[in-house]
This record gives sequence, structure tokens and C-alpha cells, in this order.
Amino acid sequence: MRIIGGSCRIWLTALFVFLAAVLSQRAQAERTVTKLADGVYEIRHEPNGNTTVIIGDRQVFVVDTCFLPSAAREDIAQIRQWTDKPVSFVLNTHFHNDHNFGNRIYMDAFPAVTVIAHVETKKEMDLFGPGSARREEQSAIDYQKMLDSGKAPDGSALTDDDRAQLKKAIPRVLARSEELKAVTFQSATLTFDHDFMIDLGHREVQVKFLGRGNTGGDAVVYLPREQIVITGDLVVAPIPYIYDGYPTEWAQTLQNLAQLDADTIVPGHGPVMHDKAQMYLIRDFLQSAVEQMNVKLGQTSPAMFQTLDDVKGSVDLTAFRARFIGDDKDLGDAFDEASAHLVKVVFEEASLR
Repeated sequence: MRIIGGSCRIWLTALFVFLAAVLSQRAQAERTVTKLADGVYEIRHEPNGNTTVIIGDRQVFVVDTCFLPSAAREDIAQIRQWTDKPVSFVLNTHFHNDHNFGNRIYMDAFPAVTVIAHVETKKEMDLFGPGSARREEQSAIDYQKMLDSGKAPDGSALTDDDRAQLKKAIPRVLARSEELKAVTFQSATLTFDHDFMIDLGHREVQVKFLGRGNTGGDAVVYLPREQIVITGDLVVAPIPYIYDGYPTEWAQTLQNLAQLDADTIVPGHGPVMHDKAQMYLIRDFLQSAVEQMNVKLGQTSPAMFQTLDDVKGSVDLTAFRARFIGDDKDLGDAFDEASAHLVKVVFEEASLR
């Protein structure tokens, strides 16, 4: 089951890249490294996805290789400062290219590396990975058209802030496009559909599939001894990315994730967490949208006989606004957009029952 069609997903990917660039200007402009335990590090480099490095006595395991090749090369240089052990395994948590376009850079640096992904993730990577540079270039064209017309894709007028952000984003997107053109996308070389474990040498790494959520093949990496879990975009801070996916199952997958004995959580984007509050918050957010939609459809008629405009006014997620954004008013638009997309995806999911 695919919730959103291919052409729409490509457009949303372009929009996501723009939003990530805007948020990164406001929040996380610098690359940061956090030591999670002896031999375990998180590298945060927005708008790239977070990368986690796990070092054993024999081998190194890397979770997500980020988006920009230059960032992946910088990460590899950092790994070589930490250890002379080879990176033998790369795990892509899901198919979004901000978590896996760096695969080729790792393959070039460590030719024997095995790139691992869930079987569904590889299918999506093979579809969407090779076109990343072209989508970046098209994004720049679309943003320039928005500037020229003075209107957003929904027809609303651009604000002065919108214009300023677009002017900053266009040269950055074009620069990314040129960087990506020089790299051939590397997909997974090994797939899985059930949980498994790898021993790196006195370090156990468990790879789990706890259910669909943000995508159809979300993988989780768990270090039981260190009580660390790496979630991919199942968990993101401060605002979850909900542009497609499986919201009903996602809520249950987060519940499954919360059962793991972990006191350090590495999200797909955002800072390292030391409690499960954000995990539960996203779960409740998803559940509320699903439950409100079900109530509305139960009172009227199945989704297949209605339109989104008929029902979206019956789902009110404003109670979650302050819980996600706190006092940061700059995040208000991001929350409103995530809420609107969640309602849309929940309705589309219901229409396929």
C-alpha cells in the first residue's frame, strides 16, 4: 500500500529539502559530535539526517550516511581519527535520501562494506535515489518560479520572509545539485525482513523492524548493553516529518519502540534524547488524528465516498501545538504544516480500507 502517488512524493521531497534548509538556518548551523558511550558517537549535521558510528573490537557499524557527499567524507575522516578498524556495515534506516546518499562515499572508502536496508527500503531507494540531483535542480527552478510569481504552490502570496528564505535557499540547492551530480547513487547490497544481530567484537548490534511508520521499511538499531536506540525518522525533533507514511501503524510501531530498554535515543533529526517523551508525544499526535478521523467517518460515510475537504475540519490537533513547539513561535508554521499533512495522510489511508 502506498499512501501518496509518485509525482506528489517527488514534489514533497523537494518541499521537504527547502523546509529543512530553512530550519537549519534557524537552528543547527554547525556539525556537532556527541559521544554516547565508549566507541559510540552521534554526528548531527542538519539538514542531513543524523549519523551514528558504532565501533567494535573488529569492525565499525554506521547508521545512516547523510545526504551530502562532502558531509559523508568529513564523517569518514572523523571515524578514521577514532579507530583504524574498517567500516564493515552501513545501515540505512529508511529510503529518504538525506539518510543514504552518502552510501557511495563509504563504498569508495571501504570497498568491502555491506550496505544494509529493509527489503521495502531498498525498493524505494532504487526508485528515488538515482534522481536526487535532478530533483534538487528542479527544486531550484520551482523556487525561482515562486519568487518570480510572488506566490507559494498553494496560490497564497509570499511574505517578505518567504522571499528572503527563497533567495537564500536557491543558491544552496543549486550547489547541492552540482555536488550530487558527481556521485552515483549506491543502493543497499543486503536486505532483511526479520530482526538480526551483528557482533562487531565485544559489541552487539541488533537491527530491528518494529513495523511500518514513516515509511514501509523503517529499521531501528538497538545496543542492549549500552541502552541506546537509533530510530531514524520514526522519531524526529522538534516536529515530526509526516509527508506520507502509515499513521495508524506508525503509532503502534512507536509503542513497540518504547518497549525497548533504552535511556539514550538518537532521532533521525534533532538532538540526542535521554527520555521517551518525544516518542510518546508523536505516538499520541498520530493516534489523535486517526481516532478523530475515524469518529467523523463513522458519523458520516466511509472515506471513499468523501473528499478531504469534507472531513478535515473535524480533526483538531491544536492541543499538541504547545507540546511540540513550546515558546518557539518560529516553529508554528512547521507544526501547522505537519498537522495538515497528517490529516491528509490519515484520510488517504482511510480511503484505502
